[in-house]
Amino acid sequence: MFSPEGPGLRELAVQALSSVEHGYDLLAPKFDHTPFRTSGAVLDATTRALTGLGPFARGLDLCCGTGAGMDVLRAVCARSVTGVDLSAGMLAEGRRREAAREAGAPGPRADWVRADARALPFGPVFDLAVSFGAFGHFLPRELPALFAQVHSVLRPGGRFAFPLGAPPPFSSPWYWALLGFDMAMRVRNALWRPPFVMYYRTFRLGDVLRALHGAGFATELRALPEFGRRPDGSPRGRLVLATRAAV
Repeated sequence: MFSPEGPGLRELAVQALSSVEHGYDLLAPKFDHTPFRTSGAVLDATTRALTGLGPFARGLDLCCGTGAGMDVLRAVCARSVTGVDLSAGMLAEGRRREAAREAGAPGPRADWVRADARALPFGPVFDLAVSFGAFGHFLPRELPALFAQVHSVLRPGGRFAFPLGAPPPFSSPWYWALLGFDMAMRVRNALWRPPFVMYYRTFRLGDVLRALHGAGFATELRALPEFGRRPDGSPRGRLVLATRAAV
């Protein structure tokens, strides 16, 4: 699962015994060589799904990490893209990646802002917000306030979009692997401080839609055809698309 350039077991253990912020500061230089980075297939599918929904001028990548999702925003936003994350280490890697891009490469201006997603330091200036793989760091009870923050920084008619995979079936090894991971994290957080909040099975579609509606969004689901369908015909991957009402 990890490349030779990725972290070793000792590094992962140290990260797991840290806070979320400090853990990602430690992991940041090697994060892009781990399976925790959102895959190119998911990023490309999201870009294709968002193309044509604009035009978008300003985009926000919520919990941007090292900036993989910023490339999605660059493809669909004309004026500027902003990444926000709590980890200074992850943002530093994002800025380094930005500096390594070819000088004069076309695309909107990029800004990197250190902030808590639960207290965003922006007014209603964005046309599009995206997020990739970050919601496991928030407890279910935090989602209404988190989504209210996103709603507050979008302009009227602005969109909030994120991919969501179908949960693995009971018979799948992935079901048991994710269950085991979440159980291990619960035990770790019961015995060790500070907590490291990262759960794979708490971000459920029904709860997500209710929280989005409660924050004032209208929602729709769009299948991501690149990932096919399950035996029951339901899509293996969806784009959740939430829209702030236009005035």
